[in-house]
Amino acid sequence: MIDTSHPGHDYASGGLRFLTELIAWVAVPWALWPHSIALAVGAVVVLIGLPAVFSTPGDRPGGGTLVSVPGIVTILLVLIQLAAATAAAWALGPLWAAAAVTVLCLIVPVTEQARWRRLLSSRGGPNGAQPGGS
Repeated sequence: MIDTSHPGHDYASGGLRFLTELIAWVAVPWALWPHSIALAVGAVVVLIGLPAVFSTPGDRPGGGTLVSVPGIVTILLVLIQLAAATAAAWALGPLWAAAAVTVLCLIVPVTEQARWRRLLSSRGGPNGAQPGGS
């Protein structure tokens, strides 16, 4: 069950965000593979590994964080995913698919606004301190 007490972790916004992440995880290495296997593997490490390691304390409903970072870093990681998914869609797909991915990637920042506001009001750090002592 998803903890909906945190903004941005409802089924709609979380599902849209996950869909764009999935597109990036598949499409970027697929687009890079013919040019450089090392770049394709590196893209997977960046797109999956960085968000898995670096996150803002309190952002993940089901768990903690390995390395605490400020909310802006988490937001930037999402934006990297969105840019990567969009670029790879245009490099790989037919026009209709690239356009659909682009529209999806433009919708996600709108659905993420509540989460991003909360992320910007939190601090990352060794103990994951939150403003106001929470």
